[in-house]
Amino acid sequence: MDNNIYVQSSPHIRDDINTRLIMLDVIIALLPATIWGVLRFGMHSLLIIIITVATAIISETLFNLIVKKPNSITDLSCVVTGLILALNMPSEIPLFVPVVGAVFSIIIAKMLFGGLGQNFINPALAGRCFCHISFTALMNNFKSTMSVDVYTSATPLSLLKESKEVNLLDLVFGYIPGTIGEVSAICLLIGAIYLLVKKVIDFKIPLFCLISFVVFIMLFSNKTTNMNYIMGELFGGGLLFAVFFMATDYVTAPITPLGKILYGILIGVLTGIFRLYGKTNENLSYVILILNLFVPLIDSLTIPTAFGRERK
Repeated sequence: MDNNIYVQSSPHIRDDINTRLIMLDVIIALLPATIWGVLRFGMHSLLIIIITVATAIISETLFNLIVKKPNSITDLSCVVTGLILALNMPSEIPLFVPVVGAVFSIIIAKMLFGGLGQNFINPALAGRCFCHISFTALMNNFKSTMSVDVYTSATPLSLLKESKEVNLLDLVFGYIPGTIGEVSAICLLIGAIYLLVKKVIDFKIPLFCLISFVVFIMLFSNKTTNMNYIMGELFGGGLLFAVFFMATDYVTAPITPLGKILYGILIGVLTGIFRLYGKTNENLSYVILILNLFVPLIDSLTIPTAFGRERK
């Protein structure tokens, strides 16, 4: 038995929580969207998920072996990175694309900067954007097994841009074209509620992101009272997936309470700008990556003032 008495500076926090448990909770929260994606799009989507996660694990293991660092895969962060990347892939994409994306996510965006906690951008989003730039046509080829012809070639956001209405029930339950994990709003909300109840994520970033986004499109679109349009924008394009599972990443999101609010507002406003005035619909990944770069500045500007001191 260790009879030593350790004297440490405050804060004195005792908790059983660790990185592995946090990552396990994120994996559990992603299961509804993952299972629905496989049921919805077929076995090739399951193969994409398995291959992407496996590539992420192998990439991190090999990197640690080469640089002679302890193996870090037991914290499950590479599994979460691989899973999020896989769920951001179209269901019929060739397997080499997510493999390339997983290698880029782990090696370039994460491990070269020192591993978990040292990366300044979200690794999964970095891998997705790299694939989107490198394999644009493949990354925009969305499959739909629905009998409704219009959905076989157009995502809900594309239809909204063309001033067409979307079926909100299809958006809620996931009968739309899109990436494997983003199509079902209800599955994503179930996972989000789980993370909020378990206190894995803070409500500030997603709440203020969604509010600011809705306010922005109501103010600057010409469809202020069109609830089909507003709900379509809210549930379509992977917004729920992004704000609950990617924008809340511990490493690349602000840590101050005010910083989280500001960060959420900026994501919502930038997303609104890109959707209303941009030429492409799939822009959320770029929005979050851009704002990842400003997180240190946001934190420095929103540090709470110590009691008894004046803010400089």
